[in-house]
Amino acid sequence: MYNINRRKFLGLFGCGCCSLILPSCSSVPITDRKQLTIIPEYKINNQAANAYAKFKQKAKLITSGSQLEEIQRIGKKIENSVSAFFEKKSEEDPTKNFRWEYILVDDDKNINAWCMPGGKIAVFTGMLKITKNTDALSIVMGHEIAHAVAKHSVERASQAMTINIGSQVADILLGTQINRARRTIGSNTGFDIFKLGILNPFGRKQESEADYLGLIFSSLAGYDIRESVKFWERMAVEVAGKEPPVFLNTHPSSKKRIENLNEWIREVIIEYPPIKV
Repeated sequence: MYNINRRKFLGLFGCGCCSLILPSCSSVPITDRKQLTIIPEYKINNQAANAYAKFKQKAKLITSGSQLEEIQRIGKKIENSVSAFFEKKSEEDPTKNFRWEYILVDDDKNINAWCMPGGKIAVFTGMLKITKNTDALSIVMGHEIAHAVAKHSVERASQAMTINIGSQVADILLGTQINRARRTIGSNTGFDIFKLGILNPFGRKQESEADYLGLIFSSLAGYDIRESVKFWERMAVEVAGKEPPVFLNTHPSSKKRIENLNEWIREVIIEYPPIKV
């Protein structure tokens, strides 16, 4: 059995992909992390817009009232602040092709919010029970918007395609050993080695990046990002005993997120103060 160091493999795999498909590599705004973007962003955005429209038809939406107005107000402030930030730096606005839209889903049992590629945002009423205030809600929305700004969906789709192609090529070279090992380990343990060794750690990296960028976006929009720690403390209480082991999770633990936020808050407040729009 081959003993492959996961970090070394990810590094070589990423560098190899970017050297072979250089035009398909880009950088995440602000963090400058290199990412693989084989699939065009417009294609992912179009797919997301279609999925969003179908979701709206089926979901129970709240179409008026103070909660929806607050979500729209926060979203608009972050929209404008992000665009103004990149304009001020004379850099391309990563949201220039977004078609922003906000919905509030009437579902108290679902503690969730998300932003599809292209700026299609949904907040569930269950999340509002944890945010409790405007600043905390801006943290949640900033985080979700950060996923879209950083093109995380494009990156995940590109990565999945690359892993699929790469494993097929490697199987040809190694005589199907990789897929055979993957099936054997999967049947014996119930775990997918690609998911545990590559996809889950990568997902946690994206989530941490969205936490960091979300703090920045919230700060630029004038919100108190110190509320982020209090929000995640409340979330930690809510999910106590329900979080899976880290290696099985695509998200960092609540404890890890709080540690990261405490490290970042002072830096973000100083380097990314509210921007005039």
